[in-house]
Amino acid sequence: MACPPAAPSSLPRQPSVKVILASADVQRVVDRIAHQILEKTQGAADTVLLGIPTRGAPLARRLAARISTFEDVDVPVGVLDITLYRDDLRRHATRAVGPTQLPPGGIDGKRVILVDDVLFSGRTVRAALDALNDVGRPASVQLAVLVDRGHRELPIRADYVGKNIPTALTESVKVTLAETDGADEVKLFGGTTS
Repeated sequence: MACPPAAPSSLPRQPSVKVILASADVQRVVDRIAHQILEKTQGAADTVLLGIPTRGAPLARRLAARISTFEDVDVPVGVLDITLYRDDLRRHATRAVGPTQLPPGGIDGKRVILVDDVLFSGRTVRAALDALNDVGRPASVQLAVLVDRGHRELPIRADYVGKNIPTALTESVKVTLAETDGADEVKLFGGTTS
């Protein structure tokens, strides 16, 4: 006697999660960006790193520490809060305004490198440029990101990219750092697994 065909599984499909960068990978990527900054800026002269909260701020501090280790150069580090400059305040929950902390000596006439974790639409960077305009007049502005996932809505590109991750719009990239989340990791969420 033949067995009846198996019934299709009615279990819900789980979203897939893929680790793109583990802890050691994140450290290697930060080291590579630090080397690129040293090379492209001729030793980081007249350079200031400004981290965009939340995860851009610790990344900026890490980059400064690695630059100091590699070349014994102290690069000033600050934090640039962009909350009030975002164009999506009406669509998202209210965010607490954080402090903007410029390094001693400010940013006027300096090369400012904005540091963030993920470059996606470009809107965060646009907000950072607006915020930067209100706190000083740098000689030039560059952008360093840990991950570039594509899908730009604005004509913005990074000067220093740790990892390019081609994504679908239905996917998301989540960066965790030891300073803010207890561990270093980059994960890609999206799609489904049965």
